[in-house]
Amino acid sequence: MAITLSKDERSEALTSIERYFRENMEAPIGNIAAIGLLGFFLEEIGPAIYNRAVADAQERLAQRVADLNYDVYEETFPYWRKYERTPRKRT
Repeated sequence: MAITLSKDERSEALTSIERYFRENMEAPIGNIAAIGLLGFFLEEIGPAIYNRAVADAQERLAQRVADLNYDVYEETFPYWRKYERTPRKRT
C-alpha cells in the first residue's frame, strides 16, 4: 500500500524539510531536492513506520478485546442467588 499525503500535508512536509535544512545543515535545500527527499522518505521509510503503527494498533485492540470479557461480563441466572442465604450457626 503506497503511502500518500494530501496536498496540504505534502506542502507542510516540504516546508518543514526546507526549514530543517536552513536551520540545521550547512546549506539550504531547494524545492526540487526537498520533493525528492520527501518522496524517498515516503517510499523507503514510510512503510516501516506505517507497519509499526498498524502493529501497535493491533496490539492495543487485542488487549481491549481480551479485557472485554471482564468489562461487560454478567452473571448468568442470578435471580435465585439473591434469595439464597447461608444458614447461620446458632451459638
